[in-house]
Amino acid sequence: MPPATFLNRQALYLRPDPARVIVRPFKPATEPKDLKPTDKTRANHIVDRVLGLDAETTERQLAAVLENFSGRHRNLLATFEARADEMEEALVTHLPFSVAQRRLVGSYFVHEYSFEASALFNPSIVVHPDQSLAPPGGLRFVLSLRAVGEGHVSSLTFRAGSIARDGSVSIDPTTRLAAMPRATGLVPWPGDGPVDLAFKADEDISERVIFPVTGWQSNGIEDARFVRFTDGDSHTYYATYTAYDGRAIRSELLQTDDFVTFRMRPLGGSAARNKGMALFPRKLDGRYAMIGRQDNENLYLIYSDDLHTWDGGQPILRPEWPWEFVQIGNCGSPIELDEGWLLFTHGVGPVRRYAIGAALLDKRDPSKVIARSREPLVHPDPSQREGYVPNVVYTCGAIRHGPRIILPYAVSDTFSNFATIGIEALLGAMEPQ
Repeated sequence: MPPATFLNRQALYLRPDPARVIVRPFKPATEPKDLKPTDKTRANHIVDRVLGLDAETTERQLAAVLENFSGRHRNLLATFEARADEMEEALVTHLPFSVAQRRLVGSYFVHEYSFEASALFNPSIVVHPDQSLAPPGGLRFVLSLRAVGEGHVSSLTFRAGSIARDGSVSIDPTTRLAAMPRATGLVPWPGDGPVDLAFKADEDISERVIFPVTGWQSNGIEDARFVRFTDGDSHTYYATYTAYDGRAIRSELLQTDDFVTFRMRPLGGSAARNKGMALFPRKLDGRYAMIGRQDNENLYLIYSDDLHTWDGGQPILRPEWPWEFVQIGNCGSPIELDEGWLLFTHGVGPVRRYAIGAALLDKRDPSKVIARSREPLVHPDPSQREGYVPNVVYTCGAIRHGPRIILPYAVSDTFSNFATIGIEALLGAMEPQ
């Protein structure tokens, strides 16, 4: 199957980098089941051993740790001290820590995690909130990506970049360091209420990693679909994503104005029990609108008066062509054109092969499908079909710039690439419905 003639793949690849690490809490292995409340745990034993060191040895050991790791992280001493505070509250009574002991104790209860060691994929792209550095005739953007590390745990990471007047894409250099935000509002622990996240404003956007912070997210924050939502004169960035605890999934919503502070909260309602929800970039007739898949097969249009509660919905797109016979899903929020709402879709075909197509929905009534692609626009290229999950191309959102669509997409759940698509040619190639 030849690629679409109006699609231009760019020689720009974002690949996982195992050298980028964050610091996470480390917990010793599970304790024996017959442990009594008054018994010392393995954590207590570790602390006792540290407190048994003389002052000189303590200082020497701490200096060795810092020499080994300080170039890999910001404010490592503060991280050790914060972790020691957490441990001190959890441990059986012991002698007070000195400053050096506190820092050394904290170092024993953290570990490095290479958050994108395995994959960097399923990108989503939106207009950057700050356009001061945009090239002439171009624009700045924020790219979100799903990063996967040890244990197949997914987190959310970011890049910034520019689109030139001619549609060429460039990515800003990625920093070596990475950091997680400060989280508040984690009560109750499962994460049934809002959670606020705050990064430091002076950190580069590529440093910011949103790692699972609640029980529902414990095995992953997956496939964020970002959209710049317009309401009157104000703009807010929302992202629908899948929280996964290792057994069950839940749709949740991420909100930000500046990509420095974020709020996470679950979505409620019967329509939010499934993956792959994508919000329209504005209200339609005074109501929020979403594209989602409720039955693991078809795409639905859902309306709601409440951004955080979604029920019902009507099916608008079903598998029609052989490349999508297994199921279809959305590839991010609809893009508003003069001709209608352009919705990128993914289809699953033989040998569980994922490809990307498109549909055009009516501007006033998106339940009406005006046209759709008979053949996929992007499919696994023979030279790019191998990876963590072979035979897959996938995206979580594209952006319009002038007469083109900028489409970032993932290859075989491993790395990400970019393509540009001429809007006029794309619409002309779609089959009327």
